[in-house]
Amino acid sequence: MESKVFIYGVPFPESRFVKRTLETFYGIGSVLSTRILAHNHIHPTARLGSLAPKQILELTAELSHLTIENDLRRQVTDNIRRLKDMGSYRGRRHAQGLPVRGQKTRTQVRGFPFFLVVFMRVDGLDGVLTGGLLDCYSYEA
Repeated sequence: MESKVFIYGVPFPESRFVKRTLETFYGIGSVLSTRILAHNHIHPTARLGSLAPKQILELTAELSHLTIENDLRRQVTDNIRRLKDMGSYRGRRHAQGLPVRGQKTRTQVRGFPFFLVVFMRVDGLDGVLTGGLLDCYSYEA
């Protein structure tokens, strides 16, 4: 059985790359993990088993200063809730489940069944629309 290394309270196998380990935390991507490794003088291809206990403590200390995991999730949720409460355009788009950053919705396929059901309810249509892509979507009133 392979021994575990604890970073920020989470157990990881010793054979795992340090860079990949850091990227498992919510809020740490490729760029930030590379910066953390460079700041702590750790090679990008180093594995957790090759680190000294002092280096692991330094990594954990650096992660504790960042806003990651649940704190970051809570912050993002609070920001979206604030936008909704203000009644801003972005908040309304979040509430409706529509794209927020200006993407087009006229020909966007993702989320199309949602639009189909909404349009059918507004128009008072029942049953199945036929023709092309619409054959597989149906709405029973």
